Amino acid sequence: MSIPPATRRTGKRGNNEGSITQLGDGRWQARVTLEGGKRKAYYGATRAEAAAKLHAALRDRDSGLPLVAEKQTVGQYLAVWLDTVKPTIRPRTWKRYTELLTQHATPVLGKIALAKLSAQQVQRLYSIKLEEGLSVTTVHHLHAVLHRALSQAERLGLVGRNVADLVDAPRMAEHEMHVLDRPQVHRFLQAARGDRLEALFVLAVTTGMRQGELLALRWRDVNLERGTVQIAATLRYLPGGSYSFDPPKTEKSRRMLPLTHMAAEALRRHRVQQVKERLAAGAVWQEHDLVFCSSQGHPLDGRNLTRRTFAAVLMRAGHPRVRFHDLRHTAATAMMSSGVPDKVASEVLGHANPSITTRIYQHVTPGMRAYAAKAMDAYLQDLQDDEDAQATE
Repeated sequence: MSIPPATRRTGKRGNNEGSITQLGDGRWQARVTLEGGKRKAYYGATRAEAAAKLHAALRDRDSGLPLVAEKQTVGQYLAVWLDTVKPTIRPRTWKRYTELLTQHATPVLGKIALAKLSAQQVQRLYSIKLEEGLSVTTVHHLHAVLHRALSQAERLGLVGRNVADLVDAPRMAEHEMHVLDRPQVHRFLQAARGDRLEALFVLAVTTGMRQGELLALRWRDVNLERGTVQIAATLRYLPGGSYSFDPPKTEKSRRMLPLTHMAAEALRRHRVQQVKERLAAGAVWQEHDLVFCSSQGHPLDGRNLTRRTFAAVLMRAGHPRVRFHDLRHTAATAMMSSGVPDKVASEVLGHANPSITTRIYQHVTPGMRAYAAKAMDAYLQDLQDDEDAQATE
């Protein structure tokens, strides 16, 4: 007696190895047993397709990864992905990922089957959000998070390809960069002279340290004898007024920086002044070993630093309002304009690789090319002078 097509099996597998069956409608069904005896099914138009899905499911099951049904929606997958990625990123980053996906992606794409999500549907998501008034920068960030989530789905074999690769993401708006020239830097430092946070501004201009790195700097990370500072943390304020000292975002951000003579002297004066403040504060002093802190030892609020102290120094210097981050741009431009190699500048700034430094500061390139041409002219002139000298001997 023949076996009905709806239950016909091909090949024999051992326990927990899954099974492949051809159904009455011609499709192939692969089934795998989960812990507790529950079974999950996968389907394919051919036996090879069903076998591939079975192999991926067994691999994930044996690796301890959750198995996902073929009819899983985009919304269901994104919810699972947010849970799995949470331990690997900072809480603030995870919160931002959650906001972008749950508030913007899921309402539009959530009910679509993950396996059937198309590039056109993702492109439409971006168009809808821009029409709703979402900024180009926010939509760009949405694309980056969605791309990362779908890349994981591709690696797990849940989708054939990452459709976000096929979508044109809106270009993120870039902040206009304001770089202080040499006379402006001189006036700025003169205006900061004698300020309680003079050393902070000197460090910002001469090292290019980020604001969070400056506010998290501890005295144990400063070696005035050797003339170095170690970037070991960044200060981050949390909702409700609390704060945390987080490790640098990337391994490249954790770096040792040399101090200029000006910066070292400013730090020495600052340390003397801080000792006086600690004695005056007495029992109310909160010891955090911070180089830059309030008059009672508390971490500084970056917003108050920018709006009050930094703005006051700019006003005394006669400069227009610029962002605090522009001091970092000023330091980077000064380094590169002085002929510091891209790789070295990248290491000082804590960029992940030199290409980032080159892209951000490409405005410096024309001047450096002119400098290189002048250097070559001088080199060739020296050769010509040598030949002329030999000819007259």
